[in-house]
Amino acid sequence: MKTKSLFAVAAMLLGAMPAHALAAQAESEIVVSARRSGAPMWTIDTPSGTVLLVGEIRAVPKSTPWEPERLRDATAEANRVILRAAPKFSPGDVFRLIFRGGSFTKLPDGRVAADYLSSPQRARLADLEARYKVDYDRGSFLMSAFDLLARRLDFDNDTTDDATDIVEKAAKRADIPIIRPERFRGEDLLDNLAAAAPESHIACLEAAMAATEAGQPVVQARGDDWRRFDIPAVMANPLEIALGTCWPWEDEDLGGEIRDQWTRLIAEASSTNGVTLAVVPLGVLAERQGVLDQLEARGFAIAGPDWR
Repeated sequence: MKTKSLFAVAAMLLGAMPAHALAAQAESEIVVSARRSGAPMWTIDTPSGTVLLVGEIRAVPKSTPWEPERLRDATAEANRVILRAAPKFSPGDVFRLIFRGGSFTKLPDGRVAADYLSSPQRARLADLEARYKVDYDRGSFLMSAFDLLARRLDFDNDTTDDATDIVEKAAKRADIPIIRPERFRGEDLLDNLAAAAPESHIACLEAAMAATEAGQPVVQARGDDWRRFDIPAVMANPLEIALGTCWPWEDEDLGGEIRDQWTRLIAEASSTNGVTLAVVPLGVLAERQGVLDQLEARGFAIAGPDWR
């Protein structure tokens, strides 16, 4: 009898709760579940719902202790998700890349690295060439930087699924609407890259050299700091600096447009009902004058780890 009475009282109390209170409780449970994943995240509470921002870094080491299944579970209960969009390349763009490949991979007009770099910069590059037995003398600074990060530092080896991959799979399985920023056309991206002067990629090369010189410890430190929610430490990590310094982020027009797209989508989501779960590159969120700064400047109250 006592058990039945308890159930009856519970049912009565739940029936007496306003609909908005029940919705708020459900939203809170989603946020709690997502936070248990261990990924850094921020919340924006509005009169109509909650926007949950997951700060993503690419290539999280497998040794970084986080629980992606918690994020997967939270996704299945969200009302919608916002995820990055892949560029839209056409068959024609592929042919353009093939026929113009030299303009992307080599320095122009037979010039060499020393024609652009200072003596100390060229000496650092020479040290790395000798260490890894490679020749970057004629290579595009952007391609040389990518080679240093991906093949010499090998930062994306032995990693877990990115948060975007986890959320995308869970959203499709649960039939949750997926919203994405406007996709960039491959033609526009290739034209932007082809028009960039070699000098515009020197900062990227310098950052990639610094990360590669620091070695594998910076890869693990980046994952550990991300898991500890030490956002300033992640942003100061040589690998994160390199990834955020290279194209397209260093391009003022292209990088600025990407950042504006994210800010606009999140601001729009704040006026919708229920929970919006957005997976956003941490560099875009936490950089100076990044998405979090822009949202705060618009008057949004943001709860979560310190990002500056």
